[in-house]
Amino acid sequence: MIDIDILYKDETYAIIGAAIEVHSVLGNGFLEGVYDEALRIELKSRGIPFKSQVPLPIYYKNQLIQKCFVADMICYEKIIIELKAISKLSNIESAQIINYLKATNIKLGLLINFGSSIKMEWKRFIYTDRN
Repeated sequence: MIDIDILYKDETYAIIGAAIEVHSVLGNGFLEGVYDEALRIELKSRGIPFKSQVPLPIYYKNQLIQKCFVADMICYEKIIIELKAISKLSNIESAQIINYLKATNIKLGLLINFGSSIKMEWKRFIYTDRN
């Protein structure tokens, strides 16, 4: 068996575990804000460090643009978390988190969707292109 080194494997496992717990308790059908607050409670109870509603500055040719992105959460100071409560994830949500990663020096993002009627969806994004 090959052991592949996965970026922030343990941290990702802990975050996704917390999100699964939130989904198992609440199920689907709530607004994103409900899941956001419940996940903050769950992360805190598990001792997972995080910040909520984190402004992400955007630069154009080394000049700060007035508009900024706002990440739902940043965990462990190195993983962006974007939460959704929609029926199915699309390329729009993927593009959003990729842009968050592009705007920062953060390499890993997790897109978590609590709105799917089947099960909680999540996707992992790694961005390394720093032109």
